[in-house]
Amino acid sequence: MSFQAYLNTIKAQTGKTPADFRQMAETKGFTVNGKLQVKATEITNWLKADFGLGHGHAMAIYALLKGIKDENSQ
Repeated sequence: MSFQAYLNTIKAQTGKTPADFRQMAETKGFTVNGKLQVKATEITNWLKADFGLGHGHAMAIYALLKGIKDENSQ
């Protein structure tokens, strides 16, 4: 599955865009000025609990928040 396919599935399941997840992470204090402040486990636990995402999809959002990937990644 391509990274973009992960993002498409996440949007279909949650109705949230990458920008929405960035904003929510900032509000929760997981990021400060766009810089990740927590470990991957905290992000994946949040996304699994609040949005029902599986581990792979939660890790895709983590990759966005960490700056490893962006919306234009394939």
